[in-house]
Amino acid sequence: QVQLVESGGGLVQAGGSLRLSCAASGIIFSTASMGWYRQAPGKQRELVAVMTSGGSTNYADSVKGRFTMSRDNAKNMVFLQMNSLKPEDTAVYYCHANAVREWFGPKNDLWGQGTQVTVSS
Repeated sequence: QVQLVESGGGLVQAGGSLRLSCAASGIIFSTASMGWYRQAPGKQRELVAVMTSGGSTNYADSVKGRFTMSRDNAKNMVFLQMNSLKPEDTAVYYCHANAVREWFGPKNDLWGQGTQVTVSS
C-alpha cells in the first residue's frame, strides 16, 4: 500500500520544540524527494522544507535556523525537528513525496493526511 503517515504533532508553548515523523510505504524511498509543507487556517499550503534523494535540503526563509529536516533511508522515514517554535508556526503539517513505486516507473506526488501543530503564545 502506498502511503505517507505523519506523527508527532501537538500543542506546545512558544519557544518549545516538536519533532515530526513521516513513515513512507509502497515507494522506492531511497530515490524519493521528500518534503514538509504546512497549511494554516485561511492560508495556502506552503513549503517548509524539501530534501532530495541525495540529501540536499532547502528551507523556507521563515524556518531557517530553527527547523531541521532529516531522513533515514533504512527505515523509510523523514523527520522535521522544529525548535524555537512561534505562534505563526501553527498549522497542519503535511509530508510529501515525489517518488516512484517501482524501478523505472513514473514519478508520483504523494501526500500524508497531515498532523496538527499548535504553538501557544
